[in-house]
Amino acid sequence: MSCMKRDSKLSGVLHILLHLVELDEPATSDDLSKIMGTNPVVVRRLMAGLRRQGYVESEKGHGGGWTLTCDLHEVTLLDIYETLGSPSLLAIGHRTEAPGCLVEQSVNAVLGETFDEAEQMLLHRLGEVTLASLSADCHERLQARDISLKAKRNSHGV
Repeated sequence: MSCMKRDSKLSGVLHILLHLVELDEPATSDDLSKIMGTNPVVVRRLMAGLRRQGYVESEKGHGGGWTLTCDLHEVTLLDIYETLGSPSLLAIGHRTEAPGCLVEQSVNAVLGETFDEAEQMLLHRLGEVTLASLSADCHERLQARDISLKAKRNSHGV
């Protein structure tokens, strides 16, 4: 039995967008690819759909690069997910090797209904989370790390 590779485009795009939130100047595809540990071509492909939706823009030439152009309070994770073409949320599928088998039909009917319900819950949750709330969570984590590092340094007399 082989393991299906998970689609990480949504995670990668959100990662890029959060970095763009923090930058005071445009970031090139090369800069973003280094942050992501990937190829600049991959970044350009991911960003193209976001540009078409008006979430980012890009400028060519010296001083150019990608900038965020959307209102973080208005754009949800669902919006970004849909911009990426709504990739499959669940890696589990139906067995279809014996379509006439009543057992397989029963299993597939129950699993299909369960998968549909789970997918609707996931989509609903993605629609509740804005880029602003994701950015705020990131800031809280950074602040907590800084506080814990300072406390550790102080406890060691550094």
